[in-house]
Parts: sequence; C-alpha cells; structure tokens
Amino acid sequence: MADDASDVTQLLLDLGEGDPEAMDRLLPIVYDELHRLAHRHRRGERPDHTLNTTALVHEAYLKLVRLDRLQWQNRAQFFALAAQAMRRVLITYAERRRAQKRGGGVHPIPLDENLLLTNQQSEELLALDEALERLKAMSERQHGVVECRFFGGLSVEETAAALGISPATVKRDWALARAWLNRELRTLPDGL
Repeated sequence: MADDASDVTQLLLDLGEGDPEAMDRLLPIVYDELHRLAHRHRRGERPDHTLNTTALVHEAYLKLVRLDRLQWQNRAQFFALAAQAMRRVLITYAERRRAQKRGGGVHPIPLDENLLLTNQQSEELLALDEALERLKAMSERQHGVVECRFFGGLSVEETAAALGISPATVKRDWALARAWLNRELRTLPDGL
C-alpha cells in the first residue's frame, strides 16, 4: 500500500507537470479504490434500485481527467476530489430526475442508463446536498471534512492531509458538522 500511495503521488505530480500519459498510468492503480468509494455511495440501497458502481466510477474519473489545470499534490487530495466528483454526478442525476418527474422539459443527461436512484433516494440526496451547501456557507472547512470523510471514505489522517489541517481539527469539525447536519435533516443516511 505504501508503494501504491507513493506511486499515486508521483503520477499526480507528473500529471501536474504536464505528462499526458500519467493519467493513463494512474487509472489501473486507483481503480479498485475508486470502485470501493463508489460502492460506499450505494451501500444500503435496495438490490433492485442500486447505483451502478462502475458507471459512477467512470463518470467521476471523466470529471477528474478534465481537471488538467489543477496542481495535484498527493493521493489524499486525489481521493477527496474523486469523492466530490462522485457527489456532483449523483446530485446532477437526482436534479435531472426531479425535473423530469415534475415535467420540467429537461432533457436527460448522458449518464449510463443503469445509474438508478429511487425517487425517495433522489429527494434525500438533494436534501443532503442543500444542507451541505448551507454548511459550506457557514464553514467551508467543515464542508470539506464531510466530503472527505462521508463521501470519500477517507480516514482522519487522509482528510487532514487532503485539507492541510491537523487530525484534531478534522475530528472536531467532523463532530460539529455531523451534529449540525443531524439537526438540519432530522434523519441522515446510514454512516454519517
């Protein structure tokens, strides 16, 4: 794992220096971890209404590939941004689903047809996203901690590295953000 972490960091540095082949070498190393991260997003759902994990990984990876002007720093930053990309894919899908349901005349987005959310899951995801945007307005750091910990599945130490803060600050912000979101939403998805 230590070798994989250093390989990922080196490939990200190469990518930041303009090596066009670095992203192609990076995918095989990070694919399994991205897949586990996407699987976290679909955990606890009914078997007939699951998110297609592979489609979510691919959509998020496509978003990451487009971040060609980003100065990549390390593995933790990469996975924090991957979690954020997966969240954005899911939110976009849920928003489009809501618009279609209400006759909004919005054309379907080009996501894999197997990426499914129930109406209730879409509404819950949108409510969580709205609460997270309110949290971001109050504290961008706490918002970042939630994205890394909940959506990214990063450890306290990985979150600290990704955000450039201490592990103690991550723990404190995680506890405060969870309490605030709990009050805002009254019920939270499993694991938050």
